[in-house]
Amino acid sequence: MTQDRIIELDGPLNFRDIGGYENKDGKHVKWNKIYRSDSLSRLSVRDKVKLVKLKVSVDCDLRSDYEKTMAPDNLWAGAKFVDVPLYSNDLSEDKAGNKLYRFFHHLPDLQDNFIGRIYQNTLLNTHSQEEFRKVFQELLALPAENGLVYHCSAGKDRTGMMTALILMALDVPDDTIAGDYLLTNQLYDFARSRQLPSNDEISEMVARMNVTHGEGKAILGITETIRAGWGSFENFFKKELGFSSKDLEQLKKLYLE
Repeated sequence: MTQDRIIELDGPLNFRDIGGYENKDGKHVKWNKIYRSDSLSRLSVRDKVKLVKLKVSVDCDLRSDYEKTMAPDNLWAGAKFVDVPLYSNDLSEDKAGNKLYRFFHHLPDLQDNFIGRIYQNTLLNTHSQEEFRKVFQELLALPAENGLVYHCSAGKDRTGMMTALILMALDVPDDTIAGDYLLTNQLYDFARSRQLPSNDEISEMVARMNVTHGEGKAILGITETIRAGWGSFENFFKKELGFSSKDLEQLKKLYLE
């Protein structure tokens, strides 16, 4: 199989592989296994044939019920649809607003980081945590030869949060996680012009990105909150998402090389 960061499709503009990123131990996320995308409602017949050839067998839709009704995913042969409505409208499920909870976990104050606060609130929402858990469960159960895609409408916010958690689980550095998040802004222009950069050009883009200012700070709402509040992703994975250390080791075994 080829190892392309961007999967060129007729419909989606932001369908890409999160493989290839190096983690802190010098291992790399496996290619052709985990994909992130914008809406999958506009897939052409050719797109669906391509996804079948890529063996993408699980589609995790992070959008709301309303979005799914207005623009349902155009499923391809053999695809399993997983409903993962990430955002919650129930304020009672938002643990980030609990002062005692914030104090106990030493959660960072993101008052100057509006999008980061949204991400932090989502990360700590009871409903959202269950939805994050669903995607990890699918990854742990995914057959070795198959791939999985998760997506929202634009492939940025909800998809970016899910990507951050997956890459944290695989010990990918924060700067790389932030760079991948910021790629969405860059790639839409390329996708519309159908003049896609090479993998090497994309790697250079990620390396050059300033992840400490502007939108680069947003994804820190995920990474900084987990490190400050739980000390490590493993602790968060276990205490908030309900997994075990064995599950995390299995995830790394499945998706690192």
